[in-house]
Amino acid sequence: MMPLLERSWMGSMVLGLLFMVFIAGEAEAWTGAIRGRVVCDVCGDSFIGPEDHVLEGAEVAVLCLTKSGEVVNYQAFTNSKGIYTVAETMPESDRWDSCLVRPISSFHEHCTRRADARKGFKFSYDLPSGHSHTIKPFLYKPASVPTYCA
Repeated sequence: MMPLLERSWMGSMVLGLLFMVFIAGEAEAWTGAIRGRVVCDVCGDSFIGPEDHVLEGAEVAVLCLTKSGEVVNYQAFTNSKGIYTVAETMPESDRWDSCLVRPISSFHEHCTRRADARKGFKFSYDLPSGHSHTIKPFLYKPASVPTYCA
């Protein structure tokens, strides 16, 4: 036989879980994601070629305006494949309406200068729940271009 204290605790847990399921069923959730890459454009030619490589640890800022008018700010860093991802699940009424993605910095010691003129990329987020918006790669270049690029 289960002690009274354990039965009371388990009953509270079951009631809490049922309440969470009931509340979650009331509001429809929406999930969105933004992803992209950061690349070292070794030759500074604004094209991604075989000499170029991804940048791990590059910082990217994502600023989104929601349908309810709230501004949300995210900070992302690239992984070992040079990819950053920002994802959020929120009520449908608060979903992203428009976003601005901009590079902040590259921590790679040989590739720290911005290679492209874009300061950021602004777009309307009109994708359904569960889909992601992919941004064109942000490019950095080295302070001096290798001689094999000429």
